[in-house]
Amino acid sequence: MKNPFPAELYLRRTRPHKEDVRGAYFRDQTAIIHSTPFRRLKHKTQVFYAPQNDHICTRIEHVMHVATIAKTICKGLNHYGWQLDVEMAFAIGLGHDLGHAPFGHDGETILNELMGGNGAFIHEIHSYRVVEYLANKGKGLNLTYGVKDGIITHNGEKYERTLKPAQKPNDLDKIKNRRVVPSSYEGCVVRFSDKVAYLGRDIEDAILAGFITFDDIPQNVKKVFGITQDKINSAIIDTLVNDIIEESKNNDYIGVSQEKYEAMLELVRFNYKHIYLNDKHLAFPYAKKILTTIFEYLGEIYDKFGKDYQAYENHNLKVVQHFGKYLSEMHEFYKNETDKRRILGDFIAGMTDYYAIEAIKQITIPRPIV
Repeated sequence: MKNPFPAELYLRRTRPHKEDVRGAYFRDQTAIIHSTPFRRLKHKTQVFYAPQNDHICTRIEHVMHVATIAKTICKGLNHYGWQLDVEMAFAIGLGHDLGHAPFGHDGETILNELMGGNGAFIHEIHSYRVVEYLANKGKGLNLTYGVKDGIITHNGEKYERTLKPAQKPNDLDKIKNRRVVPSSYEGCVVRFSDKVAYLGRDIEDAILAGFITFDDIPQNVKKVFGITQDKINSAIIDTLVNDIIEESKNNDYIGVSQEKYEAMLELVRFNYKHIYLNDKHLAFPYAKKILTTIFEYLGEIYDKFGKDYQAYENHNLKVVQHFGKYLSEMHEFYKNETDKRRILGDFIAGMTDYYAIEAIKQITIPRPIV
């Protein structure tokens, strides 16, 4: 099985680029890895805010898990005659969450509200915005179409059993919601890999954080995925990866078997009830207070200073100085932007958990008198 559209489509870039010895998709991987948004992922929430425990998964570990799982599935299917590009899948995995806000999905919900609601901030779409426009001081990373398409359509929170590429290539700049499927099989693989990567790891992290115990995991889920005390995440990954390869190899879709699909949905329901919506996870009001205060404060500063970048530089708060530097570097990109909420959203979405916490300290705690 191979992709429905010509290879030239997936290799297309926004700006001309002479390919080198790395190959197009490996070049995309290196561009992503060397970018500032990627480096910031090591201090962005996966599930638990600003974890002090080195063993709790952060966003940078998650994207690495997704990339390696996607590459494994592609290699497995290629053994059965499929023609998937493992480097393309790996690049999509690396870049799929570059647009996540601080404080994970809670931060995404909060920013969406602050920016006007109705899908004003969706992390999949913002990830595309980052790689195409915001990164590299407003120049973007100039990735291939195939990688950008996989990034904007990865939608890890939609749990379909099977998935096939779109019937016609996606117009990426026109995508405004999550109701879009990838234009490539590699993108479909990453969409499944995202779920495979976080379901088991979130359970391990929740046990480590004291949200649940091993005994809380449903017996059917343990049985279907072969989960033991010593093997939780690895058992889920191994079972689902092999099942996806087996289910997909002789079909024209990427999918999971009915048995594994039903167990996966049971696991999803368990995770939502006992982890994502657990009463112990009471940090949402604090995240909302932090991001709202930063948004409103910088909004007032922006109304006052506008494009007077020297005024930002002379301000006594570092976060304001950094905001001014960001605006200066992005001057060309934002010169026709009339919605300050979009600018504020872009800047705040780029923050790590730790930087957002530092910013709120600067804004709310008076500096000592010397």
